[in-house]
Order: sequence, then C-alpha cells, then structure tokens
Amino acid sequence: MHATLSIIQIILSVLLIAGVLMQSKTSGLSGAFGGDDSQGAFQTRRGLEKLLFTATLMIAILFAVISFIIFTIS
Repeated sequence: MHATLSIIQIILSVLLIAGVLMQSKTSGLSGAFGGDDSQGAFQTRRGLEKLLFTATLMIAILFAVISFIIFTIS
C-alpha cells in the first residue's frame, strides 16, 4: 500500500511541475521579482488556459491528500 501511494505521489509531483511550468506567462525573471508587466491589467482565464489552471489545482490537492495519507500511515 505504501509503495503504491509513493508511486502515485511521484506521478502527481511530475504532473504538478509540468502544469506549473506550462502556465508561465512572464518572459525572463523580471516578472518573478515584480518587474514591468507589458500586458497591463489582469485578464480572465479562458479555454485551455482555464482547463490547465483547474487541472493543476486538482493535482495539487490530490498531491496534498496523498502526502497526508502517507504521513498518517507511517
């Protein structure tokens, strides 16, 4: 059981990393440190971008739940 949950957690972590990296909107490191944003105002997510955001959020929640289960088992 513990080994299966660990494998699921590894898969979820890779998917979570991929989802976060695919959402990157800024070019370079200036956006990470509060640099100038050329787009101006915030725009709502639509279409594939919204689906990717929702999927990343669900994967993060699943990752946290699996982590808590593994913590309570051991």
